[in-house]
Amino acid sequence: MPGHSIWSRYSFAWVTAGFFIISLVGHWLFGWFAFAEEAATHGQAPEAGSYVIEMLRDTFENWQSEFLQLIWQVAGLALLLHVGSPQSKEGEDRMEAKLDEILKRVAPSDGEAIIDELDEAYAGRHTDPQYKQRSERRE
Repeated sequence: MPGHSIWSRYSFAWVTAGFFIISLVGHWLFGWFAFAEEAATHGQAPEAGSYVIEMLRDTFENWQSEFLQLIWQVAGLALLLHVGSPQSKEGEDRMEAKLDEILKRVAPSDGEAIIDELDEAYAGRHTDPQYKQRSERRE
């Protein structure tokens, strides 16, 4: 979009990045306070190296439990729907049947021939019952 700055074109991404940075800094800052307090209760001085290792572990545990779960739910669902689970075929088969019927009614003389031509051109769903029936009719 000409005339719009990078800030307005990607405003959602900037706000999301801002929330992410603020939450990450807050997590590490308050983690430092807890780490320092725990070290003081044991009579030790807090060490930055130990703190970084502990906070990296905690951060990755949080990301693993939250982000990986969410990624699997979104990506796994999308993958299963598009790869050909029965749920994804249900809507497509219904829509294809409706379109076939419309084509037959709009072009009664050559509708069936057009449907057969399209089926040949886009054949590949050999597991569909409708595909099997059509191929049996052709033989």
